Amino acid sequence: MITRTENWLTRRWGRWVVPYAALWITMLIGGVVVVVLALLSAEVYDNVVDSAGLANLDKPTLAYMEQLRSPGLDSFVTGFTNIGGGIGMPILASILTAWLTWISRTWRPLILIGGAAAVSVTATAVGKKLIGRTRPDHADAVPPYENSPSFPSGHTLNTTVVIGLVVYLACLQVQRTVARVGLITAGVLFIFAMGMSRVFLGHHWMTDVIIGWVLGFGWVGIVILAHRLFHVLRHREHAGPAPTFDNEVHVRDGAPATDGDGGRATGGASAPATRRGGGTTDADTGGPAGGPPVSG
Repeated sequence: MITRTENWLTRRWGRWVVPYAALWITMLIGGVVVVVLALLSAEVYDNVVDSAGLANLDKPTLAYMEQLRSPGLDSFVTGFTNIGGGIGMPILASILTAWLTWISRTWRPLILIGGAAAVSVTATAVGKKLIGRTRPDHADAVPPYENSPSFPSGHTLNTTVVIGLVVYLACLQVQRTVARVGLITAGVLFIFAMGMSRVFLGHHWMTDVIIGWVLGFGWVGIVILAHRLFHVLRHREHAGPAPTFDNEVHVRDGAPATDGDGGRATGGASAPATRRGGGTTDADTGGPAGGPPVSG
């Protein structure tokens, strides 16, 4: 009985803990790096962006945006920017994460997007508290006004992280190049528009938005690296598809097996999923079974 229990624990450790440990450790280290970068960006800002810097970039950009305003456009941009706020973005992120979790039949979208968003929110809070930069005057802004510190732009940073990872994970689910290009283009335009909406409304300086983009894309790159490292380790260990709640991909000896929880067993070698029209695919990445994973 003890031997069977030990074997079961060993299989579960190899399947569930080891690969995901690499994913979490990489994301943890990367998250620390991003927070440190937020601290360093604040220090660089203190040393570089003085009154001359404001005059050369931030103030001219704000002045130009003020010339574009109109009652109708102000209302539209205000509605759009609320999508990236403290209420709109969590709702949008939850909907997109649930959709990706359902179509991919894995928990990884929840892990990646949830963990990444937690780090981006932390980096935003640390940067704002450390630098304490004042937003543009209310006379130059469109109501409703915001009074929290300005640097970096939380709307921009969090939108970049969430939408960037949603686009990456969605690209893993499609095979057509045109579809991937469309997803990437839509994501980049959404991220760019969200950042510029903050300047248009006079709620942030342009440098707040630029730092938000830099930190956001840097963090997205680290999370994607962690995800690809996870796949390298999983394929190296010949573990087969990672655990999912799509039981059909976990088949042993041509027939489904059950584990101690009453579900399909995930230990041991798994048969590759069959693609329509013949051939096999890796159930997680959409790439050919036994071959390298398809990158997003």
